[in-house]
Amino acid sequence: MLRLEGLGKRYKTGDDALKSVDLEIPDGQVIALIGPSGAGKSTLIRCINRLVEPTRGKVYLGDLELTSLSSRELRKARRRMGMIFQEYALVERLTVMENVLSGRLGYVGFWQAFLRKFPKDDIREAYRLLDRVGMMHMADKRADELSGGQRQRVGICRALIQHPELLLVDEPTASLDPKTSRQIMRLINELCEERGLAAIINIHDVLLAQMFSQRIVGLKEGVIVYDGPPDGLTPDVLTEIYGEEDWEATIDEVVEDEDEDEAVT
Repeated sequence: MLRLEGLGKRYKTGDDALKSVDLEIPDGQVIALIGPSGAGKSTLIRCINRLVEPTRGKVYLGDLELTSLSSRELRKARRRMGMIFQEYALVERLTVMENVLSGRLGYVGFWQAFLRKFPKDDIREAYRLLDRVGMMHMADKRADELSGGQRQRVGICRALIQHPELLLVDEPTASLDPKTSRQIMRLINELCEERGLAAIINIHDVLLAQMFSQRIVGLKEGVIVYDGPPDGLTPDVLTEIYGEEDWEATIDEVVEDEDEDEAVT
């Protein structure tokens, strides 16, 4: 379980990106984090694994308090958290296989990492993951030869080869077309279900959030203003999160798309 207690982040400008956030996420649950730009969604995700240092509050992964760890202890704890980035964060000149195996860098020695000499079990697991996401045939391709959807699949494999307990996913569909966006969100959900993984997905698309998450958390100005099921996003709730708009049309679109998705399945 992931638990946030009074998590806050104030930047040097004096702006509060997060204001005393309390949140619990049980094992195996996929939540979507929604809200307008500047609401603190990316900051929240990065405070969990301390890519951004919280100003106050505590973060627990199971019984381990992440916010109290030394740098060395944190490097070890980060093995338990897989990160999937909006801009993929792949090494362009390396192959797909090498990028996936980079997820094991926290487990091998310096010279093994430097020479990219990974254990055979890690290589077999990388092939299994690439096969699972439909990228086996691209294993020897350079990352800079891939499309956006293919890059995101490689990023997913790199995160999963860590064998994490938690996935932190930052806007995984921001640079993708609508069809690929659905495929990536569906894939993340399936993999979390198969592995019993909890996941926090920062996403701007309300429709995708409702279609592919078990729970939605709405942030506004660093404060949680909604925490509940996808079908609880009424026009009034969406207005509270984002402001005035014709939200009835969005809700109708969600229903139609869910019906279409079930028919295809």
